[in-house]
Amino acid sequence: MADDPIPRVRRKAAAMPLPDKVALVLQGGGALGSFQAGVYEALDGAGISIDQVAGISIGAVNAALIAGNPPETRVGALRQFWDRTSAALPSFPIWGGDWGRELLHEASAGFVATFGVPGMFAPQLWPPMLAWPGTPNALSFYDSAQLKTTLDELVDWDLLNNGPVRIGVGAVEVDSGNFHYFDSANERLDARHIMASGALPPGLPPVEIDGKLWWDGGLVSNTPLSHVLDTQDAEMLVFQVDLFAASAASPKTMMDVVAREKEIRFSSRTRQISDQLMKLRKERELIRRVLAKLPDNLHNDPDVTRLAALAHESPVTIVQLIYRANAWEGGARDYEFSARTMEEHWAAGHAAVANTIDKSELVARNILDGKTAAFDLSPR
Repeated sequence: MADDPIPRVRRKAAAMPLPDKVALVLQGGGALGSFQAGVYEALDGAGISIDQVAGISIGAVNAALIAGNPPETRVGALRQFWDRTSAALPSFPIWGGDWGRELLHEASAGFVATFGVPGMFAPQLWPPMLAWPGTPNALSFYDSAQLKTTLDELVDWDLLNNGPVRIGVGAVEVDSGNFHYFDSANERLDARHIMASGALPPGLPPVEIDGKLWWDGGLVSNTPLSHVLDTQDAEMLVFQVDLFAASAASPKTMMDVVAREKEIRFSSRTRQISDQLMKLRKERELIRRVLAKLPDNLHNDPDVTRLAALAHESPVTIVQLIYRANAWEGGARDYEFSARTMEEHWAAGHAAVANTIDKSELVARNILDGKTAAFDLSPR
């Protein structure tokens, strides 16, 4: 009984060999999502094409813009979306170093909380406490109808559902609390499914799909890595884009406390899921090695055959691309949609990919050896 074969490398990007499939995993994080857009643009520039994309919340929006456009217009669609959402807050002058920048950052977030984000959401006409119980207006502080208009304008839904890039987005069913991935391989997706994945309460209203109400998938899991690995059917390279870092300096102010609490809450779920998945992979690898040592007369034993089927999987290489917050970014970083900050997040996505490509010999060696491993090559 042979162990895993060395993967057949079918293509080569500018920076590294690529296995049969390349996936992009996009976490939730609101305004930080422009980091993901920068990551995609840099990957595209390096000749690394994407076969599968999965997203939660703002990651679902970016995933739809990628899967719902042909390769030559994907970056343009991402740019249109992020330019539109940051149009209300241009690049104001900055004084006073990090102190002045933090003040401007918080003021910009306050503007978003008051007036909403162009192309995404706007405040309800009446506070939800004054709305009739059970009506849509009673369930959120903002109206997300603008996001449907934006998605319908920038996404080709026929291409998204029938094109070469498979897409999956996660959401939580409100009544049951069950988590579900809407996957283009299994059902037809439209703007409702993307909006459901990003309907974070109590800010945004739940989205109705086939008689059920759905909320933001980040309430249960902020990373769709498990969905990508559960649907894996070939050797795969996964770029997991994390918008909240697990480690950071100790807080010194109350704003630091708010920011650090949010980082721990979201990154811990991502790290826990990633660690569990890699632990299971290593255990299955051990099972396969033990089965390979069994004598020939046991290879067709029903229990051995079943165990071999349960332990079978293709190798995966996971490359983590993690956003590292600036000193002036506090707890409002996920809803601060200013043009200056958006551009800086976008540029940080470029830098994260460039840093990974500079160290790509480690990733390339793992792909060619046919091993399962995870890499975080970002600077600390």
